[in-house]
Amino acid sequence: MSEIVRTHSFRAVLATWPLLALGVALSLLGVLTIHPFDGSPSLAPRQLVFIAVGIVAYIAVAITDMRFIRRTQVIVAGYLVAVGLLSLVLIVGDVVQGARSWFDFGFFSFQPSDLAKLVVIALLAKYFSRRHMEIGYVHHIVISGIYTAAIVLLILVQPDLGTAAILSVVWFGMVLVSGISKKHLAAVFLIGLVAAAGLWSFGLAEYQRTRILAFVNPAADIRGSGYNAYQATVAAGSGEFFGKGIGYGTQSKLRFLPEYETDFIFAAFAEEWGFVGITLLLALYGLLLYQLLKISRLAATNFDALFAIGVAILFTAHIGIHAGINLGLLPVTGTTIPFMSSGGSHVLIEFLALGIVASLSQQGRSVPRDASQQEYEG
Repeated sequence: MSEIVRTHSFRAVLATWPLLALGVALSLLGVLTIHPFDGSPSLAPRQLVFIAVGIVAYIAVAITDMRFIRRTQVIVAGYLVAVGLLSLVLIVGDVVQGARSWFDFGFFSFQPSDLAKLVVIALLAKYFSRRHMEIGYVHHIVISGIYTAAIVLLILVQPDLGTAAILSVVWFGMVLVSGISKKHLAAVFLIGLVAAAGLWSFGLAEYQRTRILAFVNPAADIRGSGYNAYQATVAAGSGEFFGKGIGYGTQSKLRFLPEYETDFIFAAFAEEWGFVGITLLLALYGLLLYQLLKISRLAATNFDALFAIGVAILFTAHIGIHAGINLGLLPVTGTTIPFMSSGGSHVLIEFLALGIVASLSQQGRSVPRDASQQEYEG
């Protein structure tokens, strides 16, 4: 079996090249958006280094037999590491824009919640792959929700409402694709409403409640809590059909739009590329999601299929929430968009996620299905 695995080690990179190509293309669009082109200091060179590291990580993982992540002990260890890091960051982490979410290592800052996203996907894929015939029982939904909620609560304490919302969407999406009755679906919605009410009353910081209220009527406080949302919508709308041109975004490059390299890069991109550029961008994301779903349909095991779907749900949640915030459709929470936003932590994890999917899609077919299940799904 080891000879077969070695023979297929590079097949993952060749057979799943669209995953890497699309990730790189989206990353380079992000670099073009954050680079000022007027000689002022730029984050683009550092971002190119992060992208290069991400590509190397993708290739290294894709050519590695990653079927070991199906094992229960590996997933449990990963879950404990994620919980430990999320707890530790609350004590010694750096505070960035009011949230204690980062470990600062100088040139590189690491956000444990990025790693937690992959851990949650693997955990839910393992849980539902072993109980796909029993998902109709409500206690499986509750137990999977408890596992996810423990990490979500640690992220909310930071506080990081955006990431907590994205992880909640990942859990809900994976519950849906695993199979759930309409009765239980209604119960989940009810629990969600109760949780939202409790979160509003006891879980949100005052500035987060202010942001949500500003979303309802951003014009009421344009110079204060509604400033970011207002500037984002102005930037996105000013791009019109063809955009102002690469590097000529006035709202972003003149710093009227804050955090245009990260939280509002979609609006900055829309300003420079216009409707045509946004159509291209969404087409690239659509192709990436299509590739992930295509791989999931051809997966050798239920775990592999659910993991690929989980990554697709994660990216979809990031894209939808980030774009919604930038277009004034959702409250400002501070989220990145996959591959484009500046930063090394999330880019590395996103390339790693694609690399794992690539490895599983090929290694799972390098041995007979029964042998693969018996050796790696303990």
